[in-house]
Amino acid sequence: MKQNKRYFIVFAVVVVLAFFLAQYRLPYYIYQPGSADDLNPVVQVQDGFKSDGEMHLVTVSGGPATPIRYVIAKILPYHEIYDIEDILPEGVSQNEYHHAQLQVMESSQEAAQVVAYQAAGKDITINYDGVYVMSVGQDMPAEGKLEIGDRIIEVNGKEIKKSEELIDLIAPLKVGDSVEVTFERKNKKMTKTVSLQKHPEEDRAIMGIGLVTDRSVKVDPAVNFKSGEIGGPSAGLMFSLEIYDQLTESDITKGYQVAGTGEISYEGKVGRIGGIDKKVVASDEEGIEIFFAPNEGGKEGSNYEVAKKTAEDIGTDMKIVPVDTFDEALQYLKDLDPKTED
Repeated sequence: MKQNKRYFIVFAVVVVLAFFLAQYRLPYYIYQPGSADDLNPVVQVQDGFKSDGEMHLVTVSGGPATPIRYVIAKILPYHEIYDIEDILPEGVSQNEYHHAQLQVMESSQEAAQVVAYQAAGKDITINYDGVYVMSVGQDMPAEGKLEIGDRIIEVNGKEIKKSEELIDLIAPLKVGDSVEVTFERKNKKMTKTVSLQKHPEEDRAIMGIGLVTDRSVKVDPAVNFKSGEIGGPSAGLMFSLEIYDQLTESDITKGYQVAGTGEISYEGKVGRIGGIDKKVVASDEEGIEIFFAPNEGGKEGSNYEVAKKTAEDIGTDMKIVPVDTFDEALQYLKDLDPKTED
């Protein structure tokens, strides 16, 4: 009887310890290689053309650290550990952060549609419905005058419909100049004078706000996205290539397994992303043959340089291709000879 009780106590301790190691959350966040997923089930253009090869969306896996995950991350390569406050802003929960990333993903999909449909010469209509304040920098001129969610209507009497228009208007102004900003807040029209100060890193004057253009995009043929719980902007380039491939009869995959990463702008520029080393590892594990990486104008420490070094370190035959624009990636694929079977 005493021996049975002893076994029960030992069993209970083991269960509690196992639960602690697997479930207890430490104040850290871990990023590691994710997956390289075929985009055909994710992006579906109505009556779209089929291809011999496949485009892939590459992800980085991230989540709160448990004791087991923490130890594994310390041992395995291409696993990074961050303090949780460096990932989640103060007062923002894991769910709120994830929701924000899903919203960014939606914007990325919209930009990809614009780029791909325009490149393919297909029907697309873009309506510009205003510019909204997305963020207000601390200790910046706009602090206390503009708020997140304000819809900017005019600046210095000029109507503003796109964030680019506001940026172009501010560009020639100097530090110390002021602008009259007319905006709408909770259905109330207001005007505030905002002075300009120097950008902390660049030689230009700013108000210190982040902007987002409220666009509505209509395309023909229709396109549907099924990206599920994947968030963030980094799939933009691959979304645009996949959409273009389905819109056009010519198979730009040429039979290859193609992946890559990079935020896409509405003008087709490819921007820097995080975790590219992990995406190279994930792509290699899935047998990817061509990987597009943001070149960032060839600057030192670019995504491309990191991706190329990672490819060399892991000994992959995967071709790492630097790109600054959608057009560069598209031209690279068009210039490829079709893949032949070994």
